[in-house]
Amino acid sequence: MKKFLSFVLTLLMIAAGAGLWGYHQIRQVLQQPISAQPDQLLTLERGTTGKKLAALFEREKLLEDAAWLPWALKFQPNLNNVKAGTYSLNGVETVEALLQLLNSGKEAQFSIRFTDGETWKQVKKSLENAPHLKRVFDYRSENLEREIFNGLAADDSESAMNNMLAGQQKLEGWIYPDTYNYVPNSTDAALLKRAVDKMVKTLDKAWAERDADLPLETPYQMLILASIVEKESGLLAERGKIAAVFVNRLKNKMRLQTDPTVIYGMGEAYDGNIRKKDLETETEYNTYLIEGLPPTPIANPSESALMAVAHPDKTDYLYFVADGSGGHKFSRNLTEHNRAVQEYLKWYREKK
Repeated sequence: MKKFLSFVLTLLMIAAGAGLWGYHQIRQVLQQPISAQPDQLLTLERGTTGKKLAALFEREKLLEDAAWLPWALKFQPNLNNVKAGTYSLNGVETVEALLQLLNSGKEAQFSIRFTDGETWKQVKKSLENAPHLKRVFDYRSENLEREIFNGLAADDSESAMNNMLAGQQKLEGWIYPDTYNYVPNSTDAALLKRAVDKMVKTLDKAWAERDADLPLETPYQMLILASIVEKESGLLAERGKIAAVFVNRLKNKMRLQTDPTVIYGMGEAYDGNIRKKDLETETEYNTYLIEGLPPTPIANPSESALMAVAHPDKTDYLYFVADGSGGHKFSRNLTEHNRAVQEYLKWYREKK
């Protein structure tokens, strides 16, 4: 009996020793460095087993020989729950660190920024150049905007978006300025839906909370006017006054006479300067000639511009002109305005 117990104990000690040796061997191989390239991405498909993972590591030249990996994963089950996705290998130096990343499910993140006052043309260019973003839409199509609107309406179940976008033909103004994060192989359709949905909700809120006496009939008119305010001034502190000028002019049946709308209407013809002939050239956006608002926004307004239009300052200003310091001089009548214009021209000539 003693001999049998001694034999069993010996076997247990051998097994324990072998297990300990095996554990150290696994730890050693898991600490092997991987040969990742700068900015390399690794895409893992659903149902990837240990053998498939080993083949993937070899195919992506992360390891020369990964035949041992399935065996190692059996001894390290905490590393054997890899998740499908696309991962960035930046900063990943060892096999163990790579397996931990694949188990975490933290996919690579990219971002795209739509800035305040951008036009749809600029947004479209950003979408075309965004890395690892799947293009659902054909950006060369003449019906691109209509196709996007149709896609948004089909995918959306919220009445606010459907109501706001009903009958729309132009995406100008509908992209909320913000930074949008996405994972590789996300679609432009999904990203645009997020941006438009955010603008719809922001506009809906601004419209619901607007001052009662605004000379605007629809939320879309608010979006148009906010886009003009956005382009007229980057100073948040004076946007309420800028909005007040345009609201007062609309109430008084005065033309808006705002340069950014003229520039937008000029399109590719704009070379950085507005000349007298440009102010006298008819376009549907030339607010020196047309009555009321232009037919569409001229850019994507920020939330601050929307709120400035929803709650303009209570003033009787009807004019403004640049003051030479980045802001504007506001006037109540044409006499005051002409004086402010002369002051600006004097400053401009002295600067030149």
